[in-house]
Amino acid sequence: MQGMRSAFDRLLAEIRACRICASHLPLGPRPVLQVSASARLLIVSQAPGRKVHDTGIPFNDASGERLRDWLGIDRDTFYDASRIAIVPMGLCFPGTARGGDLPPRPECAPNWHPRLLPLLTQVRLTLLIGQYAQAGVLGLPRGTRLTDTVLTWREQLAHARLPLPHPSPRNRLWLARNPWFAEELLPVLRERVAEALSAAD
Repeated sequence: MQGMRSAFDRLLAEIRACRICASHLPLGPRPVLQVSASARLLIVSQAPGRKVHDTGIPFNDASGERLRDWLGIDRDTFYDASRIAIVPMGLCFPGTARGGDLPPRPECAPNWHPRLLPLLTQVRLTLLIGQYAQAGVLGLPRGTRLTDTVLTWREQLAHARLPLPHPSPRNRLWLARNPWFAEELLPVLRERVAEALSAAD
C-alpha cells in the first residue's frame, strides 16, 4: 500500500510539473486537477477556464456552481479530494477564441490519463462532462452530437458512467430545449452520486 501511494504521489508531482504543451498555452502551464487514490466519484471534464487557471481550483466558477447543484452536493463535499477526483481532458487553460475557450490541448489526455486513471481503483461512478470528455473516454466518432450521447445515459449507467452536458451558462439554451435532462436524468444522477459517495463514509 505504501509503495502504491508513493507511486501515485510521484505521478501527481510529475503531472503538476508538466510543460509538454507550454509553447501553445497563452498563460503558461498550470495543471489543475483534484485527485486521490481513495476517490469514489470521478469527474472527467473539458479543460480549466480562465478563472480556474487564476485560482488553481477546479470548477471554481459559475459552471461549478451549476454542476454542484446538478450533483446535489455542497462545496465542501465537492472539494474533498479523498472522495471526488476531477481530471480534465486538458489540465491547463488552453486560451480563448471567438465564442469561448479553445478545445483541450490534444497532447494532454493521451499522455496522462492512461497512467493516472487506472490508479483510481475505488471509483464507483464516472461523470463525463461535455463532448471532449465523452469522445475521449467513450471513443466516439468525430461529429457525434452531444445530445445524442447524453440520451444514451441509461445505457452508459450500466457501465457506471454518465454523460452530461457542460454546466456552462452558455448551455442555457440546450437545457431549455431538453427538459428531459432535468426531469429524468438529474434525479438519477443525484441518487447515484449519493450512493458513490456514501461508500466512502
